Amino acid sequence: MDVNKVEILLIEDNMNDAELAIRAFKKGNINNTLVHLKDGAQALEFLYGTGKFEGRDTTNKPKVILLDLKMPKMDGLEVLTHIKAHELTKAIPVVVLTSSKEHPDIERAYSLGANSYIVKPVELDEFTKVVTDLGFYWLLKNQSPV
Repeated sequence: MDVNKVEILLIEDNMNDAELAIRAFKKGNINNTLVHLKDGAQALEFLYGTGKFEGRDTTNKPKVILLDLKMPKMDGLEVLTHIKAHELTKAIPVVVLTSSKEHPDIERAYSLGANSYIVKPVELDEFTKVVTDLGFYWLLKNQSPV
C-alpha cells in the first residue's frame, strides 16, 4: 500500500464489508488508489501523518472518505468530528456508509458535516451496485475541492 497515493479512503472495521466494497470498485472498473483502514484512530493518524503514518505526505488527500460508524477505538461520528474540524481535512467529502438506520445517527452525521449518508444494503448485488455508484459519482462526476 502506497500511503502517499490515495483517492479513496475506506474506514471500515468489518473485513467482509471492506472486501465487498473493494471487489465492487474493481468490478465497476474503478481502479483508483484505495487505502483501507480498520478503525477511526488509525484513520486520523493516516490523515494527519502521525503515529504509524508519521512522515506520510499529507498534501495527498483522498478525493472521498467512506466511513463506517460502528467501529472500535473511535466511532465514525467522532472521526467525522475530527475530519470536519481540522483545516487540513475539512474539505474532503465524507460518505457515511454504515448499517445504522437510526435517525439520531443520520441527523448527527449530517450536523457534523457528512456529505452523504448511505445505509449498507444486505444483499450482495445491491451492495456492489451502491459502492460502484458511489465511486462513479465521487471520483468521476463530482468536482472535488482536494
